[in-house]
Formats: sequence, C-alpha cells, structure tokens
Amino acid sequence: MPRITGEIRDAATGEIVQARVQVLSPTGQNAAPADAMWKVGSGEPFFYSDGQFSLETIRGYHRVLVERGTEFTPWEATVEVDGTSSTSLEISLKRWSDLPERGWHPGNTHIHYDEKETDPDRRLAYDSRVEDLRMTAVSILKRWDLDYATNKYPPGVLTEFTDTHHHVQSGEETRHNHDPSNPFKIGYGHVMLLNIRNQVDPLSRGLIVDQFDPDYPPLSYACDQANDQGGLVIWCHNGQGMEAPVAAALGKVHAMNLFDPFWSDVEYLYWYHMLNTGIRLPVSTGSDWFVSSANRVYSQANGDFAYESWLDGVRNGRTFITNGPALFVTAAGQEPGETIEVEKGTRIPVRTSWNSHYSINRVEIVFNGNVVASREFPEGVNTGHIETEIIAEADGWIAARLGSGSRDSFNQPIWAHTSPVYLTGTGIQSEASVESANYFTDRIGEGINWVKTRGRFYSDAQRKEVMDLFRQGQDWYRNLT
Repeated sequence: MPRITGEIRDAATGEIVQARVQVLSPTGQNAAPADAMWKVGSGEPFFYSDGQFSLETIRGYHRVLVERGTEFTPWEATVEVDGTSSTSLEISLKRWSDLPERGWHPGNTHIHYDEKETDPDRRLAYDSRVEDLRMTAVSILKRWDLDYATNKYPPGVLTEFTDTHHHVQSGEETRHNHDPSNPFKIGYGHVMLLNIRNQVDPLSRGLIVDQFDPDYPPLSYACDQANDQGGLVIWCHNGQGMEAPVAAALGKVHAMNLFDPFWSDVEYLYWYHMLNTGIRLPVSTGSDWFVSSANRVYSQANGDFAYESWLDGVRNGRTFITNGPALFVTAAGQEPGETIEVEKGTRIPVRTSWNSHYSINRVEIVFNGNVVASREFPEGVNTGHIETEIIAEADGWIAARLGSGSRDSFNQPIWAHTSPVYLTGTGIQSEASVESANYFTDRIGEGINWVKTRGRFYSDAQRKEVMDLFRQGQDWYRNLT
C-alpha cells in the first residue's frame, strides 16, 4: 500500500517538534500509524506525533492538518497519493504569536487521566510538548475506588518528563462532594495543590470516598498544609463549593481556576464577587480530564521560562487565561497584579489589546464586575485594541475579557480573560463590594446550616470546628457591610 510520511519542524529554529496530526483519507476515514496515540476530547480527531510519522493509506486526495499548541499557525494541505510510491511531507510550523519573547509562558494547572488510560507515561510525554506548555500539572485524587492512571505519579517534579523548556509535576486535587441524591454535586469544593513535596491527607472526604466517610476535615486545613510546603493553592471549577468564599476570605488560596473542565459554564459569578470584596485572587485554568481543551494560563516570567518565575507570576497575578488569544490590559500604565493608588474622582486611562489566530467577535473592559467599555466585531477581527477612561469613585479592580463564535479544533468557542489591576486609595467602598459581601454572607450561612443539620462527623467537636471556621469567613464578609 502507498504511504504518507512527514517531518514536522519549527520554522524559526529548524528543530523537529512534536505535534498533533490529522490525515483524512479520500473515504473520509482517519489514517494514522498503527501504534498511534489519539487526542482525547471533542472536536477534530488527531494522533500525536513525535515530529516524524509514517502511515499506510490508499490512492487519492488526502487532507492533512497539523497543529502544535495555540501559538503556531495550523498547517494544512491537500495531498494526492498515487498507488506506486510514498508521499513525503516537509511540514514547517510558524508562530503567529510572540508571547515567549514578551516573557509570557503557558501552563495547564489541572489534568487527570482516568482509569481507562493504558499508557500514561507516553501520553504525559506528548501532552506538554504537543500542547507547547511550559508548566504541566497532573494530580492525584480520590474518587470512590477508581484507579486513575495519573495516581501513579507521586507529588513533586516529574524529572523523567521535565527539561529546560518543560516543567512537569504531580500535584493533588483534594475535594468534597455532599449530596446523596447527586454524588457529583460539589459540597465544600475542589482544590488543586501544586508545587508540593508531600501528599496532603485526606485526598478526599465525604461521599466522594464512600457514603460513610465524614465531611471532615474542611478543605482549608489542606490549603494550610500545602502552604506550609510552599505550595500553590488553586480553587477549582469557577469557585464552586460552600467553603470557597471562606478559604478565600481567610487568605488560604492563591488563585482560581475558571472553565476547568471546558464543559462548565463560561461565567465569572463567584470570582467577581470575591474580587469585589477586595480579595486579590489571580485567575488560572486547566483542562481537568485529559488535555481535552486548549485551556491554558499564561504567567509573565520576565524573560525565558523558569519554573520559579512562572510560579511567582501566578502568585502575584501576572496572568491571563485563554484557549488561544493573547489578551492584555493596562490601567494608568499598570498591568494585572499591580495596584494603582488613586484619589476619588481620578480619571484612569484603560487600554486592552489582543492578538489571535481565530477571529474575535467581542472585547470588553470590566470594572468591579460591570462592563464599562466594549466593542462588537460581527465580521470578526484578529488583532486590535480598545481604550476607555474610568473615573475612580471607589476602590476596586479592572480586567478585560473577550469571546467569539469561532471554534478551535476542540470545537470550543474562543475566549480569554485577564487577571485584575487593582485600585485603592479612594477610601470608599463600592456598592458592588457591599452586594458581594452580602451575597457571600448568605451563602456561607446556608453552608453553616448544612454542616449543622446534615453533615456527617465522627464527633460534635468536628462539627463545631467546621461551623466555627465558616463563621470566621462569614464574619469577614459581614465586617464589609
């Protein structure tokens, strides 16, 4: 049978690079090497390549599509194969983005492989390189008796997958679910513990372990143990969970993951409420079950990639999250993570700019949770900027976000959001801050009632501990009102 062979190189460096490849035969079937490892998730099917591939096929016209991460322009060609010889492809991938030169480096902070994955080592070696990630984190977790493939990796740096340009680590997802009628309903919440050396026990509590496991200890204790190790604590799933506002108010969390997994709603409710109350919480993201989306968090490391600098960027809020576009915002010349000291009535110039391979339809500037400037692009644009001026009537935060009807090869709409620039110095609390504080006071009250009347504990002392912790968080928000 005839063959298609290919070699994939980075156009700038000339190096052979790993990528995902799709070869669509004349019959509409996907052709691939016999031992191919396939992408997991929705959208277009791809097999992974270490930079060189060879596959048997049939005569006729084939579509070949090659992608690497989100910063390289996809390579696509129609190739005719005859029945007598092999067809060789020299594939050159060019960057549309200059993010590494600007010190911005991507990571995925939330990945698991389930019990059906038979070759996690091979997949993990591919994932960080094919997706062009500088920081890749898989995590151990406990969910009933399921044997997740990534539970084989102990917490810490995974040296066999790590090199100068790719840091691969294993962290921990510690979690709690609470509803007997719906075991997937989140209770206290789910938290990622990264950059840890030692496992934090218990991995899970409550129904996620079994129907008799106690709803103890609270997740805040796990956050404390991770912080004692110098860990990075990231609350998962858009801030869901009755303990999320408690842990955030008490300073136990470094960042929040949005849209992990990709099938969660694209919404900012809990994060915006936390920011409104003055909690400084940078934004992060991941893909959760396998690399089933292009979700990534960019951290500004001020130069070439170095893991410690990448961590420092996340901790200090120099981040934006995206599944493709590069999005930036400045307020009075200050970037995300920085603070502007202003007086009441100060006029603050705000500018957001973007660059994207896929077209963008809407860009917005957000001040204290409200859109204060926006542009619609019905026909779509790939690059641009918008500017506005905000009058500082109260302390708060400024960020930018964008969205699009365009879809990537995971068949997911294009989006991005920056971490905030913070405003302080007016001495005035915004109306949004009071509303958000009241919102969390009520939500925590509901959590206290659940702990008091429905939670499972081994002793009244345990129950009281959790109620007292929740009341500390509730008092923090009450003091704002």
